Amino acid sequence: MEVLQERCAALDISKRDVKACVRAPDPHRTGKRRQEVRTFASMTNALLELKDWLISERVSVVTMEATGDYWKPAYYLLEDAGFELMLVNARDAKGLPGRKTDVSDSAWLCQLTECGLLRPSMVPPEPIRRLRDLTRYRTTTVRERNREAQRLEKVLEDACVKLSAVATDILGVSGRAMMQALIEGERDPQVLADLAKQKLRLKHDALVEALTGRFTDHHAFLCAIILRRIDELSAVIEEVTARIDTELAPFANTVEHLVTIPGIDRKGAAVIIAETGGDMTRFRTAAHLASWAGVCPGSHESGGIKKPGGRRNGNKALEAALGNAAMGAARTKNTYLRERYYRLAARRGKQRAIVAIEHSLLTAIWHMLMNNLDYHELGPDHFTRREPANVMRRITKQANALGLTVRFDPIHQTAAAT
Repeated sequence: MEVLQERCAALDISKRDVKACVRAPDPHRTGKRRQEVRTFASMTNALLELKDWLISERVSVVTMEATGDYWKPAYYLLEDAGFELMLVNARDAKGLPGRKTDVSDSAWLCQLTECGLLRPSMVPPEPIRRLRDLTRYRTTTVRERNREAQRLEKVLEDACVKLSAVATDILGVSGRAMMQALIEGERDPQVLADLAKQKLRLKHDALVEALTGRFTDHHAFLCAIILRRIDELSAVIEEVTARIDTELAPFANTVEHLVTIPGIDRKGAAVIIAETGGDMTRFRTAAHLASWAGVCPGSHESGGIKKPGGRRNGNKALEAALGNAAMGAARTKNTYLRERYYRLAARRGKQRAIVAIEHSLLTAIWHMLMNNLDYHELGPDHFTRREPANVMRRITKQANALGLTVRFDPIHQTAAAT
């Protein structure tokens, strides 16, 4: 195959060492290429030696697989040395069966690089990497807090206390007051129910029934620990959120655009910026962004027959944020996204409708950030205005099914006749 990269290198990285392969023209044989493989430790000093060796070999392109987090030290140390770095998906660089060793992997990766057969993955700049670390850690911490809340409800169920069947949020002001009283030794359901606040006081009799159980000192011990853990996690989330707000300061304009989209709040906007980089010039079209995020159908055609491709694997953190945004958009009133969701859910099911809304959100995000615009609401009557004939045909069909006939008259003619 044609050689596109005259001097290139590839790294097969593991936790303890790095296999580095360099391919370059052979000075002793005209038209031939030489290959050299060396092993370096994964420690910082050894990686600096690797960088010096690559510089001495006049390497222009360095490729490495995205293997866990092991690629990060080598990538970050080499990115300031003037190399063109390519982080590639291991699926794209999968070698032929057999001869599977670290050395052969690095050599195969280097051969693919010199022929231009690999596509680089997106590695954002350092400010985006910091923001990404923070948003992902916040998401992990929020999920852990939710798991603790589920454990708390499990303990209450074991004690026959059915508080969650009456109160929407057992960690609200009323729920926390009742559980604190239980922990401190109060067992009278009437006294506990009197601790309810605001609208929950209207459910006094139901609370008395729900709080009648067999809450023991064992349950009190577990609830106290779980509540303390929930408070600790809440404090961590607040601290991380404050740090995220600081890191988001340079992207204030982008955030202001994103929060105009139904279903996307400031937290969702932070995740979208952290995962996409906030720079839409990386993606040629909105379709490229949707494909990268994994919110569009895959392509599977063979023998001229197109088969179901399914969703491709995309960015998990971005998928979660878009999923939450799509469900929020589907619950908004008088919006295009809500109308689109229910039209699709009726025909294709709720899961496919959610994915379609995610695709619509990403398409809107790409155009908004490319053109520095706020979200333009199309309105819930967008489909009616776009396809009036289809709407009239559907109304006529429904009326005929009821044994009725329908006649459509323009509004201005009816008003003039009146």
